[in-house]
Amino acid sequence: MYKYLFGPVPSRRLGVSLGVDLVPHKVCSLDCVYCEVGRTTDLTLERREYFPADEIKSELKSWFSRNPDPQYITFSGSGEPTLNTALPEIIRYIKKLRPAVPVAMLTNGTLLSDKNVREALLECHIVLPSLDGATQPVFEDINRPASGLKIEDCIEGLIHFRKEYSGEIRLEVFILPGYNDGEWELTALKKAILKIQPDSVQLNSLDRPGVLPGLRKASTEELEKVISFWKLDNVEIISKPADRKNVPSYKSEAGKTILDTISRRPCTSDDLREILGIHVNELNKYLDVLESDGQIESVREERGLFYKLKKR
Repeated sequence: MYKYLFGPVPSRRLGVSLGVDLVPHKVCSLDCVYCEVGRTTDLTLERREYFPADEIKSELKSWFSRNPDPQYITFSGSGEPTLNTALPEIIRYIKKLRPAVPVAMLTNGTLLSDKNVREALLECHIVLPSLDGATQPVFEDINRPASGLKIEDCIEGLIHFRKEYSGEIRLEVFILPGYNDGEWELTALKKAILKIQPDSVQLNSLDRPGVLPGLRKASTEELEKVISFWKLDNVEIISKPADRKNVPSYKSEAGKTILDTISRRPCTSDDLREILGIHVNELNKYLDVLESDGQIESVREERGLFYKLKKR
């Protein structure tokens, strides 16, 4: 069992990826209403060495001595990875340890106005930042940023990064009906995209229940309307990964353990994470399979979203 590594997990954007988690659950600069990892408990812009670089490097060395190479090594997980100041050291270590495996960064992009963060990410093969709103009111409604964070600064950081970075940038835009799918906001987003000039724009929407009740997944038709409205050549809709059960890293016994646990009492994802010691990103993989198979269902209650056995 590793503390800082999880997976490999099947990703909709990167195939089979080994995750590297650089911050505790849940340290982030945003508290997005749709986040499947859960509410942000430490909303901050403070950069520091949240997890020691030496411990993360030790786990990486151990993992690669026992496992075949994944398709990607991806910084993601419990919060915003660029908050960890040890990031440059860890990226250099990975590239030395496994030079043939591409390094990807999943980031909310809020810290790219910091030159030190931009310089650290220059070492990545692919950077996947997000931009859900281009006006301050929508940014605050969807992403609920840390105090003092302005969307214009985030966009400027992305523009500067594009000028400095020669690798691939895949910009994710999370479409949330009723929040950022109106013509005014879509026009503002298009203007920002044209300034940022990412290699591609990936439209996403709810895959699992978000933090707030009442959020709705954008349909394929609604996402296609966004593409038609923008009239940009590099926009795509993120599709689901291949059947997760067929991925070599899928452990059927983990699914059985989850079923056994919630058969005793309904649990939130946080409950399951603490009881079973599974990383939240990996846990979500098994919950997706069990839900799609019709074995479990989610019910929102006062303390959050609970998973229970589905009645037949």
